[in-house]
Amino acid sequence: MTRRVALGVAAAVPAAMIAARAGADPGSGAGAGGTVGPTTPAAGQPAQARWTPERAQQWRAQNPWSVGCNYINANAGNQFEMFQAQTFDPNRMSLELGWAKGVGMRVIRVFLQDQLYTADPAGFIARLNTFLATATAQGIKTMFVLFDSCWDPNPKPGVQREPTPGVHNSTWVQSPGAAALTSQDTAKLQAYATGVVTAFANDPRVIAWDVWNEPENLADSYPLAPPDKVARVAQLLPQAFAWARAGNPTQPLTSGVWADTRPEIRAVQLAQSDVISFHSYDPPEKFRAMAADLAKQGRPLLLTEYMARPQGSTIEAILPICKELGIDAYQWGFVAGRSQTYYPWDSWKQPYTGARQPQQWFHDLLWPDGRPYRDAEVATVRRLTAAV
Repeated sequence: MTRRVALGVAAAVPAAMIAARAGADPGSGAGAGGTVGPTTPAAGQPAQARWTPERAQQWRAQNPWSVGCNYINANAGNQFEMFQAQTFDPNRMSLELGWAKGVGMRVIRVFLQDQLYTADPAGFIARLNTFLATATAQGIKTMFVLFDSCWDPNPKPGVQREPTPGVHNSTWVQSPGAAALTSQDTAKLQAYATGVVTAFANDPRVIAWDVWNEPENLADSYPLAPPDKVARVAQLLPQAFAWARAGNPTQPLTSGVWADTRPEIRAVQLAQSDVISFHSYDPPEKFRAMAADLAKQGRPLLLTEYMARPQGSTIEAILPICKELGIDAYQWGFVAGRSQTYYPWDSWKQPYTGARQPQQWFHDLLWPDGRPYRDAEVATVRRLTAAV
């Protein structure tokens, strides 16, 4: 029996939350890729420079306004379970991405993990190729995230621990982890970033590269988190952009700014990104203000994380503004599952177990069987994407 069998999603959402559904959030309803391999830039070909604003706008003209999500299949709790050989599940991915297509999504943002490439470059690239073929069969393009500063700083491949009951994203791991981040040897990280980008540098199934997710996120509630983490990341972030550019991608590079961005991090992100991406879990007024400020960069805008229902960041409130302003929108989460991101962030301090359940989901759009959590949300996405 493989690990994949043990990761069934039938019990992904606690019974207590299911029982509360009728009273808290009523809803019902049902809910071709080519082959690519590693490529090498021509000998002596220099790494490209940052795109000009004009080139970025040409990219926008070729890639019209799109809606999508941050995607992880429901029977995976983190990047390892999604992409390591023993738990990689393209059948489940195909089912869920078919639901995404039916909702009206045309893009997804997907997190990778450097140790998977280091352990088995060819196998990892092959699985990414299979994933891209699966997504493209549903008419969906992918933004890959190379590095990520969120949650557990001690990633280890292999069998992953079970999700902590009632806790948001409890098995998610950083890339690089604390050990790699504090090491003076960056050769493996460089090989990973350049190798993955090079493999898909000319692949139309990849819409963009997110070089580093929330690089200033401390995630300091874990043991062994480096006390000087942000300073180390600030040093590595320009290198990470350079490593990605060394793959000579035809797709743009980006790294998303957010409200709490440290100045030294934000400066690198805005100076290096070909297109400007950002995170906002704020209500409409604050979201509009942030978007207006970033629009001064003169480059296409991508909202790569949003939707925190209790905070006023909802599909009905934010997505119409994104369409009005031409900002691609990627909500956090899609199908409720092992990531447990339907629980709020405060679950890290006080888990939602037993009778204690949130009044509404924090993230995620569908139940594990594909039913909408809220019919109105799915209807809004379908309506706004119908003519795109």
